Amino acid sequence: MADKHVEWQDARVSGRTEIAEGIVRLDFEPVTPTPAKPGEHIDIAVTLPDGRHDTRSYSISGAAPDGSYLSISVARPATSRGGSLFMHTLRTGDTVRITHPLQDFPLRIGASSYVLVAGGVGITAIRGMASTLKRIGADYVLHYIGNSRARMAYLDSLEAEHGDRLRAHVTTEHGRLQVADLVASAPADAEMYMCGPIRLMEAIKRVWDASDRDKTSLRFETFGNSGWFAPEVFQVEVPRLGVTVEVQPGESMLEALERTGVEMMYDCRRGECGLCEVYIEGLSGRVDHRDVFYSERQKAPNAKMCCCVSRVIASDDGAPAKVTIDVT
Repeated sequence: MADKHVEWQDARVSGRTEIAEGIVRLDFEPVTPTPAKPGEHIDIAVTLPDGRHDTRSYSISGAAPDGSYLSISVARPATSRGGSLFMHTLRTGDTVRITHPLQDFPLRIGASSYVLVAGGVGITAIRGMASTLKRIGADYVLHYIGNSRARMAYLDSLEAEHGDRLRAHVTTEHGRLQVADLVASAPADAEMYMCGPIRLMEAIKRVWDASDRDKTSLRFETFGNSGWFAPEVFQVEVPRLGVTVEVQPGESMLEALERTGVEMMYDCRRGECGLCEVYIEGLSGRVDHRDVFYSERQKAPNAKMCCCVSRVIASDDGAPAKVTIDVT
């Protein structure tokens, strides 16, 4: 694990509200309140279905100015690794362990214009940024992408707050989002902040990188670990350590290695930081790269992968999926 110091505290669940189809908002009253800034998140201690204890990160979607309460919004995906399932079991009055607000996705004040992009429950990280930009009178536009209005949390309140600065793209109404058009619509000197599924982030990043835009003006935070293929069982072998383990559809390679006792480096668990990088020594099947850390050029040789999110799938010849790796 990465060596970073965080302070933990108890927090009482003070409210629980179904705010969209499959999405619940949880309100917490922390023992030692700390004001939250746009883009911040908290880590929460969770209990997984097999009884193991772990942590999950959730963007702060709302908070009192003094931090006396803060809210997160949690979707329940079909392929949850267990964290969101635990969060959906919480009820008012429960007590959990949370960190103070942590910042990996800061909003820089002072840009000439801003483009905010939220995909699905990624609106939780972007919502506070939009409110801040409105409050300071900044030039901004908020793109909110979702499959259906019923699954788009906070849509009504965002429409009321931001008016024509909100561009809601509902797939069932408007069809597939044209990423190239979205990027092209951004002013040349705009800073773009995006949060959403890795597929959406990758698509935007590819178009942005292929343009002549400043690469440092694209900032992002991912959630989930959606890939190009459905998760399936695959085998991981680490010859140097004498370890072989099967990775189940509901767990990551990182988690499978951890449960066998392999000490791993990691931090984000979202495919962003690259600390969990492993080196591929042999491969039967294809790598489903689900990270946003590597460029397309770096992914192409299948020489390494981020084991916190990326997976292996079987080839069309029917041979079992297997990857042989070395760890740092």
